[in-house]
Amino acid sequence: MSSESNASTEENQKMGKIPIAIQLFSIREDCARDLRGTLEAVANMGYDGVEFAGYYGRSANELRKMLDDLQLKVAGTHLWIEALLGDEFNKTVEFNRIMGNKFLIVAAFPEEWRKSRRSWLESARLMNEIAGKLRPEGMRVGYHNHAIEFHPLEGEMPWDTFFGATVRDVVMQLDTGNAISGGLTPDGILAMISKYPGRANTIHLREHSSTNDRAIIGEGDIKWKELFSLCHTIGRTEWYVVEQGSKSLPPLECARRCIQNLRKMM
Repeated sequence: MSSESNASTEENQKMGKIPIAIQLFSIREDCARDLRGTLEAVANMGYDGVEFAGYYGRSANELRKMLDDLQLKVAGTHLWIEALLGDEFNKTVEFNRIMGNKFLIVAAFPEEWRKSRRSWLESARLMNEIAGKLRPEGMRVGYHNHAIEFHPLEGEMPWDTFFGATVRDVVMQLDTGNAISGGLTPDGILAMISKYPGRANTIHLREHSSTNDRAIIGEGDIKWKELFSLCHTIGRTEWYVVEQGSKSLPPLECARRCIQNLRKMM
């Protein structure tokens, strides 16, 4: 395992470094074939942690042991809103307590939760309630964007409708590439982090290029150095999370090149 991956998240943060995780959805087929081997591979690449999007039939205890053995941390998990409602809430909290995870990120809302401005405001109200229930557990709820959140709806971007109505405990997990696909510019990405200070506690790093659909992190239009500076100073970012696909590279090779490019830019 590389020396970079041996440094704990806490040590990285003390040195002013934001640790880097990978969203396992990016390498989901590898995880399905050989979860432990894939986790070991990303640890050896120098990733500090992982963000889950499903658990491949493993218990929380099994996952925690794998991660501890490989000195990887949990940067978060993507889940559906139903996992935070009703009887599922306590099950979700317990599972993530065992894993050592505090970031519970809603991957997307169902269509009825986002079909109108009123729907987005109602979604914000519910997320505020969930944030309050998670606070005593030391956990945070958050929301991850695709493109639709930046398509104007009733005179306002849903992203602004939603985050303008949520409490600060609700994490703004901005996905850079998805946001540009939705209409933001590279400068708009930077402006969004500044507009909601202290909310970008975890951020998805995904490249976007107007000229090269094969570009990976560091090869496109996103202003990475400016983004990193804002994450350090305004966003209160605790995790960078790589979620990058490639039309020309196998998923694990894409993951390796992304972290190499990130390390060069930081």
